[in-house]
Order: sequence, then structure tokens, then C-alpha cells
Amino acid sequence: MYYKTKYQAPFGVLTLACDEKNLLGLWNENQKYFGATIPEEMIEKNDTTVFKITKNWLDSYFSGNKPAISDLPLAPIGGEFRQNVWEILCEIPYGELVTYGDIAKEMASKMNRKSMSSQAVGGAVGHNPISIIIPCHRVIGSNGSLTGYAGGLDVKIKLLELEGVDISKLTIPTKGTAL
Repeated sequence: MYYKTKYQAPFGVLTLACDEKNLLGLWNENQKYFGATIPEEMIEKNDTTVFKITKNWLDSYFSGNKPAISDLPLAPIGGEFRQNVWEILCEIPYGELVTYGDIAKEMASKMNRKSMSSQAVGGAVGHNPISIIIPCHRVIGSNGSLTGYAGGLDVKIKLLELEGVDISKLTIPTKGTAL
């Protein structure tokens, strides 16, 4: 069984998904790939322990604190490549940015390859089913572009500002999949 609940974030409503033991998803209302990793219908259930813990984590985060990702029982659904990319995302410190290229280099090293496609990494980042908590908003293009956030650039900017990132030197793409 899969369950869902709502959470009111400062920028809109989030939907959380769990299987009673683990958090499986967290999406903005109109997010690209909303609920795509959940294999069956989710039933509304607001009182699971997973949801209570996650809502407390989110309250702390949106209050400007830096709660540990490891405090949550995360179990995003995805293949091995995506899982490895999402693990790397979890290691990005609050208020810091990395590029898709940085992650591609780390993935290449993990996989004993000379190189890895930044576009393949971008696909995995974009399909992150537990946004905000697995911090895909901390990933930017190598040219300083804020591209690549399935929750929308306005949300990405708000999250980065909340974490104290100076976004004045970053650019907003004029076209692309993140818009």
C-alpha cells in the first residue's frame, strides 16, 4: 500500500508519499514527473509516523535550520544509476552548489569509467522523486545556469535563497526543459 498526504510549504502545497516505513516521494503540485515512481494508486493517510517525521523535518528546514537527511527513512524508487546519483545529491552540503559535470565525474569514478555523460546525470537528477530533501535544487549548469529543476525555477531560487546562496551570479535560462 502506498499513502499520501499534503504539506503546506512557503511556496505552495507539497505531496508526500510513503509505504508506511519509508518516504518514497515529495513533489510540488505541478512538478514534472509528479508521482511517476509510485507503482500504484496512493491512498490519503495523514497520520503515519513517516509523514509526522518528514513534516517535522520540513518545518525545521523552512525555519532556516539544517536538519540531517539521515534523520529520515528515505527509499526513493529507481534503478541503480539513479540511486547512485541521488546518493551523491544527499552529500551536497546546505547552501553549496555543484554542477551536473561534477556529479558526472563522481559517477564515472564510482563506475570505473573514464567519463560519464552530464546529460545522463541530468536525467537522474530531474527524476529525483524526493525533491527538497534529496537536494537536486543545489545542482546547476557548468556555466552558472539555474537550469534543470522539475519543480520550477521559482521554487529552486526560493530554496537556494533560504539556504543562503548568493544567486546574483547565477543565470536563468531563456529556454530549456526547466522552464
